[in-house]
Amino acid sequence: MVRPDPHKVAKIESRRRGIYWLPNAFTTAALFAGFFAIVQAMNGRYETAAMAIFVAAILDGLDGRVARWTRTQSAFGAEYDSLSDMVSFGVAPALVVYVWALRDFSQLGELGNQSHWLLGRLGWIAAFIYCACAALRLARFNTQLDVADKRYFTGLPSPAAAGLVASLVWAFSLYQVEGGDVKWLAWIVTVFAGFSMVSNFKFYSGKDINLRKPVSFPVVVGMAIGVGLLSLVADTLAELLLAVSLLYALSGYVMALLRMRGSRASVPGVARVDPNANPPSSATPDPAANATARRDPDADSPSAPTDKSPPG
Repeated sequence: MVRPDPHKVAKIESRRRGIYWLPNAFTTAALFAGFFAIVQAMNGRYETAAMAIFVAAILDGLDGRVARWTRTQSAFGAEYDSLSDMVSFGVAPALVVYVWALRDFSQLGELGNQSHWLLGRLGWIAAFIYCACAALRLARFNTQLDVADKRYFTGLPSPAAAGLVASLVWAFSLYQVEGGDVKWLAWIVTVFAGFSMVSNFKFYSGKDINLRKPVSFPVVVGMAIGVGLLSLVADTLAELLLAVSLLYALSGYVMALLRMRGSRASVPGVARVDPNANPPSSATPDPAANATARRDPDADSPSAPTDKSPPG
């Protein structure tokens, strides 16, 4: 009789017991916030829908920390959190931006011209691209969790992509701008956020920041200047969130360009030869110098008298 592996049995038992109410309560609240955003968007309350997505992002950031603080991590919680993220940061933003702006593309397909059949479908195509890319992003994150660099995310994180889309809806709805008037901008932002999630660009995660570690004075000054610059371009919370989300979404591309320039600068070029330096020993000898340095063949023979001896 084959005995089961005790390690596998312990792992199965831990999975069975691994359902903790405290971190999963935060995950459930985040899931509800995503579902609430979908319902509010269907009722035409786009500002409330965008706020609900940001609430889901806050709750999503808390459930993992609560699990680590209370030492209640479990495989069930990890899978449940991934499914919640798919609803809150994948389905909800796609449907919110579609109902707000992208569905107006269907009017372009009703002009009676056969050449506009694709334009009428651009709206739901962009929404589906975003939704599918969010699913792929979460699947890749789960499979690379043990080997990925903790300092960087590979691809734009789904909460950040959802924040970019939601802040766009929130900021324009705050000023009573109809989504159909900016449908092309909404389309570009939605597709950009979707493809950024499945890209290989690195985005800083901030997990190596130690809040208990003191920082230098220039860092504090830089933070103050950054907050001041953001306050100049953002008068409302929605505009501030849009500016921060856009800057973070572009940071991965900027970091990639900086790395590319650094790698090109580190490649050694053609070595310059100093004309005044001595030639290396392996250099081809000069024929003229060899001719002058050639020795007389008689010099190697034994010494002989130069004058003949006189006759005796």
